[in-house]
Amino acid sequence: MWLFSRKGASGFSATSTAEQVTEGIDGSGLTAIVTGASSGIGAETARVLALRGVHVVMAVRNLSAGHEAKQAITKDIPNAKIDAMELDLSSMTSIRKFASNFNSLGLPLNVLVNNAGVMATPFMLSKDNIELQFATNHVGHFLLTNLMLETMKKTSHETSQEGRIVNVSSRRHKFSYPEGIRFDRINDQSGYNSLSAYGQSKLANVLHANELARRLMEEEVEITANSLHPGAIATNLFRHHSFVNVFVLVNSGLVAALGRHVMKNVQQGAATTCYVALHPDVKGITGKYYADSNLAETSSQANDQDLAKKLWDFTHNLIHQCKV
Repeated sequence: MWLFSRKGASGFSATSTAEQVTEGIDGSGLTAIVTGASSGIGAETARVLALRGVHVVMAVRNLSAGHEAKQAITKDIPNAKIDAMELDLSSMTSIRKFASNFNSLGLPLNVLVNNAGVMATPFMLSKDNIELQFATNHVGHFLLTNLMLETMKKTSHETSQEGRIVNVSSRRHKFSYPEGIRFDRINDQSGYNSLSAYGQSKLANVLHANELARRLMEEEVEITANSLHPGAIATNLFRHHSFVNVFVLVNSGLVAALGRHVMKNVQQGAATTCYVALHPDVKGITGKYYADSNLAETSSQANDQDLAKKLWDFTHNLIHQCKV
């Protein structure tokens, strides 16, 4: 990553690690939920937040993998406050069960990291009959956020501490379908493109954070909502994309030689998430998009307030229809 080591205004760069961007920050007394925390940048995000004293609830689809990740973290950080709870973001039933279980514990909630995701899957429908990438990456996190908001508001009010909602999006949000969000064709298999569908879901992540930030400001609630691009990272997120798999297999020597100069490792990939979730320089900043632990530019579609409002209403109605 030496090609991208130039520091930005924050003092950090693409090569900064999650530990480096949170060095000296005391997160004790804070509670965070991190979705998709059993592997990849989700697991590293959970580890570093726990390292800084945050009580982390790992929201994971595979509970046994979650327990393994928890054990690995507690082995590294014996005094870590960390739990694993089951959450399948492709299932609204699972999301509602998770929220109910979490709220029954009576825990506060300061930080919600919407990290989990699937990428470039073949056309599939979720358990609620919604295109899988849109369902998992956007709708699931939208519902989870809505179900956790009252707890976050209560926590912020009672502790006088700012709450933070962090949507892990992607640079791919700039490469959605031409219309941005295919409101009338979400479940249309004809014309489906796995990477464009991924870009659509990541565009939705940015639009969701922006509209949520606007609504929270209107309510004068001390909770921020931001989105980010973690960077290009070689994790199992690529498991459905055959081109990437073939490239890695055929050119493993090339990847070994050049990969560290063009792709981030997991420690670097989790940096922007941890920066936005914990760093004091982000206090009071909302409705923004980050990359390499610095403010970054989004696509024009991601800045479209009307599109954000339309997506909010569309998603709300979609969830209501699935509940009926």
